[in-house]
Amino acid sequence: MAQIKVDGKLVEVPDHFTLMQAAEAAGSEIPRFCYHERLSVAGNCRMCLVEVKGGPPKPQASCAMGVKDLRPAPDGSPPEMFTNTPMVKKAREGVMEFLLINHPLDCPICDQAGECDLQDQAMAFGLDGSRFAENKRSVDEKNLGPLIKTRMSRCIHCTRCVRFTTEIAGVSELGLLGRGEDAQITPYIERALSSELQGNVIDLCPVGALTSKPYSASARPWELVKTESIDVMDALGSAIRLDARGSEIMRIVPLLNEDINEEWISDKTRFIWDGLKSQRLDRPYVKKGKKIVEASWDEALNAVARKVKKAGNKVGAIAGDLAGVEEMYALKNMLNSLGSGNTDCRPAMSAIDPELDRSAYIFNPTIAGIEEADAILIIGANPRLEAAMLNARIRKAWRANDLPIAMVGEKVDLTYDYDYLGDDVDTLKALATGSHKFNKILKKAKKPLVILGEAAISHSSESKKLGRDILGMALMIANNAGAFSEKSAFSEKSALSESWNGFGLLHNAAGRVGGLDIGFVPHDGGVCSADQIKLAAKGELEVLFLLGADEFDMSAMGDAFVVYIGSHGDAGAHRADVILPAAAYTEKSATFVNTEGRVQITNRAIFPPNEAKEDWAIIRALSAKVGATLDFDNLTQLRAALYQEYPHLAEVNEILAGNISAVKKKAKIAAKTKNIQFKSAIKNYYLTNPIARASKVMGQCVQAADEIKQAAE
Repeated sequence: MAQIKVDGKLVEVPDHFTLMQAAEAAGSEIPRFCYHERLSVAGNCRMCLVEVKGGPPKPQASCAMGVKDLRPAPDGSPPEMFTNTPMVKKAREGVMEFLLINHPLDCPICDQAGECDLQDQAMAFGLDGSRFAENKRSVDEKNLGPLIKTRMSRCIHCTRCVRFTTEIAGVSELGLLGRGEDAQITPYIERALSSELQGNVIDLCPVGALTSKPYSASARPWELVKTESIDVMDALGSAIRLDARGSEIMRIVPLLNEDINEEWISDKTRFIWDGLKSQRLDRPYVKKGKKIVEASWDEALNAVARKVKKAGNKVGAIAGDLAGVEEMYALKNMLNSLGSGNTDCRPAMSAIDPELDRSAYIFNPTIAGIEEADAILIIGANPRLEAAMLNARIRKAWRANDLPIAMVGEKVDLTYDYDYLGDDVDTLKALATGSHKFNKILKKAKKPLVILGEAAISHSSESKKLGRDILGMALMIANNAGAFSEKSAFSEKSALSESWNGFGLLHNAAGRVGGLDIGFVPHDGGVCSADQIKLAAKGELEVLFLLGADEFDMSAMGDAFVVYIGSHGDAGAHRADVILPAAAYTEKSATFVNTEGRVQITNRAIFPPNEAKEDWAIIRALSAKVGATLDFDNLTQLRAALYQEYPHLAEVNEILAGNISAVKKKAKIAAKTKNIQFKSAIKNYYLTNPIARASKVMGQCVQAADEIKQAAE
């Protein structure tokens, strides 16, 4: 620790702190443009100038000078710095005057106005006029793709965007070229950016040089009603804020959550909002003959009830990727009342089994825990596409510690270096038996991490046995590497204990872990999703409920009566005999459990369109029609029953950890396993769910990605 006086106040700070951090610890405000806590220090805006007693007779950049760089006073007292002296005030006014020399007077039409650091700091630290009377310079706009709008004449060369894309996103496509007045932030090659995190430069830009192209000229920040919620575009549950005006979501921005997404979000999370109002199901539909027509709620529910009563227990239900815990719980209870155990929330032929301990199907080390790992093995996953923020966390750990990373699966660009071991089961078996060279690296590691992709144990064209064998081998690799440590008493409340569980299953869907937690899987003689579809094709399953499930082969369901409960007119709605319009994740309060087992809740920002209703309310109304009335009438009663049966779901933002001993027992090497190639479940990052496929912006991103791929070839 080191002592320093800030404006006469003595504070004790870590000796690696900069003067800016020391000033903040003392409660003194220092303006800045280029400095950002998560980026390297550039020191090029010069707005954070301070005066150092006994130092050079000129202001010093507080972001680039450390506390340990200052000498104590001659009498041995701690060094001093000042943040509000006449020298500092004059220096800041001069810097602000220079920054505004070429800055256009665009505030009335600029999307950044109202959220502009330059605007705020010009008012707080600038002058009331300028001595510069010459013409302002103009800079050509850059084509950064369909997401980021440029007005480069406003750029103040803080280089935040350059440092973010290079350091955090891992894509070196932006740079500062030229010198003096000719300096420009520009892509090295005039084309769209290729990163899945590029939208974060919009938040980083302290002026209006980089703004959101889809949001451009749509609203002002003071017009918007802001609602804190979570993201469901992947299984991480990133913290987000929904900004709405009237009945529309106008934009989505990140919130700080150190445990999951820090202060970043992926592009799909940020720009999905236009898909929330496209191709929406806003009224019930019933198929009459070969044509589906509008119907009243009573008519639609009665049509379903007639079929269900006739079918008896020959009823099944498949939950989709975006299904919340409440609606799955309600649908499961309704089918139980009908005598059916045909429920499933997993991909086809998945080996994920909730009868195993919870630690067999969650990301045990936690997302933040990735930074503690000192060796990582990725099996059958592409975290860059499946969980972009988790991939950014791996890159962060790789940059900080230069940790060894290896991959068994598709050879892709993950934005960091890794050892490519192969893409088949034979490679995995070699690792499980300890005969592979990477085993030595894993065994040397104190906290090895094995990441298993959901696709690696889900094979629609194979059997579940294959997935179980792969799961067993992945657990064996983790066990042999010492990834299951029980040096201290293991906490049942939180996975963030002193123990280390280095096995993590990376899910692709927000609704998956919640469904597994409440047992929305085959039970009491029921069958899985793939077998339900096969039974439907044979006529042995008469009614099939699709709870937002669109990622299945709809043509294989035969003549079964399909009831689609969902928000968008996607594949499931096209196949359905009855469509019951439901709410999207921005239009309801729903519980989700992320891939690390953390319980989270979305908050309603707007109401569902027209006649659409919340999913659980639709199922409750339907249960009364079929004679299996559920014992709750509102969301509070539903959650009371849910929490009574599954108490850990009441612990919001907490993680119920699994049992290390139980999962170690499942570590095994299969005697005979079919040798297949591992492939990621995600073929196109921008089109993974119904909301994404309804988004015009996501379609533009697909087109831009194709153009980049063609140019590279």
